[in-house]
Amino acid sequence: MKENVLIDQYGRQLNYLRLSVTDRCNFRCYYCMPEEGIDFARRKDLMSFEEMLQLSTIFCNLGVSKIRITGGEPFIRNGIMPFLQKLRVVDGLDEITVTSNGTLSAKYQAGLLQMGIRKINISLDSLSRERFEQITRRDNFESVYAGIFKLLNSGFEVKLNCVVAENKNIQDIIPFIELTRENALSVRFLEEMPFNGSDGSQVLSDWNHVRIYDYIHQHYPNAGQLISETSSTSINYKIPGYKGSFGIIPSFSRTFCGTCNRIRLSATGELRTCLYGLPATNLRDLLRKGASTEDIEQQILIAVSKREADGFAAEAASMGEINTSMSVLGG
Repeated sequence: MKENVLIDQYGRQLNYLRLSVTDRCNFRCYYCMPEEGIDFARRKDLMSFEEMLQLSTIFCNLGVSKIRITGGEPFIRNGIMPFLQKLRVVDGLDEITVTSNGTLSAKYQAGLLQMGIRKINISLDSLSRERFEQITRRDNFESVYAGIFKLLNSGFEVKLNCVVAENKNIQDIIPFIELTRENALSVRFLEEMPFNGSDGSQVLSDWNHVRIYDYIHQHYPNAGQLISETSSTSINYKIPGYKGSFGIIPSFSRTFCGTCNRIRLSATGELRTCLYGLPATNLRDLLRKGASTEDIEQQILIAVSKREADGFAAEAASMGEINTSMSVLGG
């Protein structure tokens, strides 16, 4: 494996690949896509698992050591487990993690544990069945909630991701933190982002990371800040005596861009060096045109070399075209 190859012009090393295996999802969360869904990719336009494995191997040869599997909902794609079995032995890959909506992950617990995949993020925006259904447009709260504790009891490290928005789930913030009293959970509160597949006219929630923190601090003035990895997107806290922790992710404020170590590959092969930017190239197309490993490596290196300073610069360069569904971007 080549060491420290993916370093952008600002000195940031990219060693973390977020790999989307599908743009399809069995939920219709308001902040991700319209209720009627989006124009999902045709099957022939999706990368095959063989193509994903080939590209993952190339990324690891360039210094990527961690891959997060995302979607859509990754577990709805047939063949996901055999793919993970092959991915886990790629040279240079130290860790595989997964993000899921929790509806299907429990079905695959034993297989994931056998592969050594123990870190899973569950998107959960409310602890109320009614609010959960309003947010996801699906009535699956009970199974998702029960599945979280099955994962915990099976030995998984579980993080809950909650997108915070006015008139949606503010009343859930404190109950989420209370979940960490007796459970070794990490709850992260995220600012709402504009990636919902709409026409861009939506008004985003004004609950930014400062307001979320102030609200929590009023209830828990003794919460102490934890030391996190330099590349962490979340500012993490722990309440004395609680088993778990909570964090706040400035996903729209983008205060963590200076240490971002992520690169993204969509299910159709689009390579993004920033969530807020346009695709730099399409690696699926290069593969299908017969490009060599060296050619693909070169295109990745060129994309990284042109990486913007932060998400605001990337957004400006995209000329405002940031309303793609998060299901397509892969988070």
